[in-house]
Amino acid sequence: MSTKATAARIYEYGEPDVFRFETMDVPDPVAHEVLVRNTVIGLNFVDIYYRRGTLPVPEFPAIIGDEASGVVEAVGPNVTLVKVGDRVAYADAFGAYTTVRLYPEDRLTVIPDGVTDDQAASSLLKGLTARYLLKETVQLHEGDTVLYHAAAGGVGQIFTQWARSLGIHVIGTVSTAEKAQIALQAGCTAVVNYSTEDFVERTLELTGGQGVKAVYDSVGKDTFRGSLAVLKPRGTLVQFGNASGFPEPINPFELAPRALYLTWAILPHYNNTPEALAASSADLFDAIQSGILKVDPTNIYRFDQLVHAHQQLEQRRTVGATVLHV
Repeated sequence: MSTKATAARIYEYGEPDVFRFETMDVPDPVAHEVLVRNTVIGLNFVDIYYRRGTLPVPEFPAIIGDEASGVVEAVGPNVTLVKVGDRVAYADAFGAYTTVRLYPEDRLTVIPDGVTDDQAASSLLKGLTARYLLKETVQLHEGDTVLYHAAAGGVGQIFTQWARSLGIHVIGTVSTAEKAQIALQAGCTAVVNYSTEDFVERTLELTGGQGVKAVYDSVGKDTFRGSLAVLKPRGTLVQFGNASGFPEPINPFELAPRALYLTWAILPHYNNTPEALAASSADLFDAIQSGILKVDPTNIYRFDQLVHAHQQLEQRRTVGATVLHV
């Protein structure tokens, strides 16, 4: 017996109005599978990449969206990790833009008491991303200084809050005075408004000409060369997005004068087992419960306002996390 769901599908790449709301049948869960009724869907800039075709979808029609929280309504045979009634969240697969969906049990995270559905849906993907960037891509220590581009964004605010709790100094870049205040409130020790300042010159000035130990860059083409320029010897550029487009190719020998490191990090390789996902999620939720991280969404829309929400996100009119209430 199937369950009815309302899904937002795309049949081609394009502007936000390519979404089509349609009713679909969701079959009963099979072995190790769970039926989840979404309560809150998280929006992320990567959703725009898939909608525009910057990143390809597997096939059309496609249901995009990687992140949501919800309630387990049914379980298939041999499911042992969750039970009916559990509040759960997920953040690593297509298909979130729907009211009901099937999901493998070993990729679900049970939401603990003390964490709301809003907090889980607005922070799981961003929080797991911030965690691997901060704790796994580079060996950072108390007193280190790093540069983080787009520090007022959802991942940036979580990264900065968490870094501050560990004694790591974050220089953040932003595009407006309003976002500068948000980044400072999140814990940046200094903020560079790249609309009015040269972030390379200002970062070197702030570090006494020494540069930073690491740069975290999701912007891409517009900042790539500058990000390399502000690294101290043996520093690391962690590229994890391309909001302004893909950087031009680089000759590896350009890294040699300062023995620099360059990596493009993606979340799936840092949470590629159920055990790794459970440990990372527990660390994130503990930081939320203890008050280290403030992750309540600042932009809340209804599911049927998806098109408008995408427009606002794409035009960078949102600050912080954005969610859809189902």
